[in-house]
Amino acid sequence: MLAKLRSMAVLGIDAFEVTIEADICEMMPSFTIVGLPDGAVRESKERVLSAVKNCGFEFPARKITINMAPADVRKEGSAFDLPIAIGMLIASSQVSAIDSLGDYIITGELSLDGSVKRVKGMLSMAVTARDMGVKGMIIPEDNAHEAAVAEGVSIYPVSTLNDALEFLQSRKMIQPHNTNLEELFNRSRKYSVDFRDVKGQEHIKRALLVAAAGGHNILMVGPPGSGKTMLARRLPTILPDLTLDEALETTKIHSVAGLLEQSSPLLAVRPYRSPHHTISDAGLIGGGSYPRPGEVSLSHHGVLFLDELPEFNKNVLENLRQPLEDGKVTISRAAMSLSYPARFMLAAALNPCPCGFLTDNRHRCTCKPEQIQKYMAKISGPLFDRIDIHAEVPALSYEELAQKQPGRDSESMRKDVKAARAAQTERFKLTKDVFCNAHMESRHIRKFCQLGSDSQNLLRVAIEKLGLSARAYDRILKVSRTIADLDESENIKSTHISEAIQYRSMDRKLWTSAGRNLQPAETIG
Repeated sequence: MLAKLRSMAVLGIDAFEVTIEADICEMMPSFTIVGLPDGAVRESKERVLSAVKNCGFEFPARKITINMAPADVRKEGSAFDLPIAIGMLIASSQVSAIDSLGDYIITGELSLDGSVKRVKGMLSMAVTARDMGVKGMIIPEDNAHEAAVAEGVSIYPVSTLNDALEFLQSRKMIQPHNTNLEELFNRSRKYSVDFRDVKGQEHIKRALLVAAAGGHNILMVGPPGSGKTMLARRLPTILPDLTLDEALETTKIHSVAGLLEQSSPLLAVRPYRSPHHTISDAGLIGGGSYPRPGEVSLSHHGVLFLDELPEFNKNVLENLRQPLEDGKVTISRAAMSLSYPARFMLAAALNPCPCGFLTDNRHRCTCKPEQIQKYMAKISGPLFDRIDIHAEVPALSYEELAQKQPGRDSESMRKDVKAARAAQTERFKLTKDVFCNAHMESRHIRKFCQLGSDSQNLLRVAIEKLGLSARAYDRILKVSRTIADLDESENIKSTHISEAIQYRSMDRKLWTSAGRNLQPAETIG
């Protein structure tokens, strides 16, 4: 007898339908799964065997063939255990044929005792099922909160194999699981840190404000203990609130990666990722024999913070160039090629020298000039050019540490950012794939970054004296456009250009090694 069921698999961050066909015939006992299954799928035989027996059924001593269509797409994971078990029981006539079987998507991992366990990528499956117009989904109880986020499809949670069978045979009623998406979204939109906790460093807060307002990447340079990590952790708190569509896309990535907590089925705050400098290429960009999202994709719509930037493997850093430019990362393997979204803000931090005290007047730097040059050379010029804002973070004085008055809080800074982003949304409303100033390409810069004669003269002097690259020239125009938006100015003024130039402090000819201190070679404006 042949039984057919509908299930789903995940490819990248999107799901696709998989038809499970179970056939049993009177031949030598065997159990075969075809349709490009991976190791976890092939191992389902042992899980299904024990689960079926422990739920009071018999495992057929006949030839069992399970086909997973489409057969030319690789299937992975343990989510097919439940539909395979149900299909096998129907095909062996231990469970009567079910007319409504085709109305449901069935997915779930089976324990040896027949209980149903949560699986990865459930939100992606629920969104696809909703878009397909599926009547309902029979899924693990632990995935119910996550799947219910995709409003428009009925979610029927089950805890055991018997629960699923009884529901399909109309012997047990299961109420569809619902969630108040707006209430969940608002309840989860809270950050545990705030800029009011940061003492001093007002000029760095200004640089971070500009970065957040325009979606610019930022590099902070300063001695150990100056607060670089503390500042970076608070950068997501001043970014505009996630929209529901952004939250769903970000949550899908975390769901596919298996990082979504059961208590938090929807990510309502901007993600913040801070990988260690020993991370591999695959860990940062994504990869593996079956490609998985890396840190750049887990930071989508949020902030990726790389502390101690020169300590990262140079090849790993060079791999950042594509996602920084394209907002996505493509991972190619012999069997497939997958693209993951990676539209993130890069915040990086480094010490000015190997010992860290080159710019700290209170400590003596012990590094030789060639050591400093070798240390800074670990970061390529093209990567530096892709970072819009460079900012010095000096060590705090006692007076700054001892001040009792709190600094400006994140909420007030976020209001300024939202106002600047609103101006950019209006500016780019007819432009595809550009949502903030950092995303502008050359044609957009020519159109939206017109300069007056004073601003042009100032920028010309900066280019000639500081030896800035063509990409740095574009970065200055983008940042100055953002500064003008924060000032609610329609035109870019010379003061905006001047401030933007100061944010290119790490360019090659702007800095020279002078004794124990790193001094600016020129002052512009």
